[in-house]
Amino acid sequence: MTNQIKIAVIGVGRWGVHLLRNFLADPQVIVVAVVDPHPERLAAVKQQFNLDNNVLLTTQCQDLKKVPGLIGVAIATPATTHYALIQDAIQQGYHVLAEKPLTLNPAECWELCKLAEQHHLILMVDHTYLFHPAVERGKTVVQAGKLGDLRYGYATRTHLGPVRQDVDALWDLAIHDIAIFNAWLGQIPVKVQATGTVWLQGCREQGLADVVWLTLTYPDGFQAYIHLCWLNPDKQRRLGIVGSLGSLIFDEMSLSSPLTLLHGEFEQQGNQFIPVNQKQVVLELEPGEPLQRVCSSFVVSILNNTPSEVSSGWIGTELVEILAALTVSLEQDGKPIFLDR
Repeated sequence: MTNQIKIAVIGVGRWGVHLLRNFLADPQVIVVAVVDPHPERLAAVKQQFNLDNNVLLTTQCQDLKKVPGLIGVAIATPATTHYALIQDAIQQGYHVLAEKPLTLNPAECWELCKLAEQHHLILMVDHTYLFHPAVERGKTVVQAGKLGDLRYGYATRTHLGPVRQDVDALWDLAIHDIAIFNAWLGQIPVKVQATGTVWLQGCREQGLADVVWLTLTYPDGFQAYIHLCWLNPDKQRRLGIVGSLGSLIFDEMSLSSPLTLLHGEFEQQGNQFIPVNQKQVVLELEPGEPLQRVCSSFVVSILNNTPSEVSSGWIGTELVEILAALTVSLEQDGKPIFLDR
């Protein structure tokens, strides 16, 4: 097939193995190499996917330099390793798809984005939710004004483990809901606040927060409230926006109706407010795995030499800037932090 591109996957742990699966299934891609520091993982994916002997399996990223015609790399390694790996990949002339977050440092993110631009290469971040059919449909609903005047938003993301030992619940969980709110609103927060509590690891002042409460304030005054926790047996993945004419709810745990539009408003009668025009509409969604859409979008960006409009490196950088500001607020017991725009 013409226009096939050669891609390597770096890191085949819990998430990287799904990136590998999707690239192997893409007719426009030839997976030519898999890199992972654990030989047992390489052996496992070779067996799981019946990889051809021509696919290089290696524990060393430096070995990729020996692969002729390599065009792009997908990086699914711990966030602390992203900066060095992405920088080296770009300098070697490879397009990059990186697992979120892009890095843990806004300045590093900015540097990598500029480096990719200087080399005329694609830098894309795997913010999978931005490619979810429910999030894509929700964006059209909100931006079409079907909720009326927007009033506030809320989200809850809770579960019982896994408990991270490298980052707190803020860095582990918040980026998903922040990305969705930004996409639906078409705005970036100008002020953020965060408070949290530590129970499991360390003291309250210096430990890793197990529960975090966030407030995001957008340029038009809209506020979103987010609850994050990794020690709550009540698993929730629910996000909503409330407007004067109704609410839009994305409930990932609902297999039958993940995206619901709840119509309803008030009619004032004297000093009473009477609910009217109430109805529930389950919105139909296009089929498709979000991660498959991520991988396909990366391939299209490479072939067209056009950055992703949905999840470019710059969008990933904005999200890291927000998380960094929230971290400062968390460390200062909820002090409002203003983001320069």
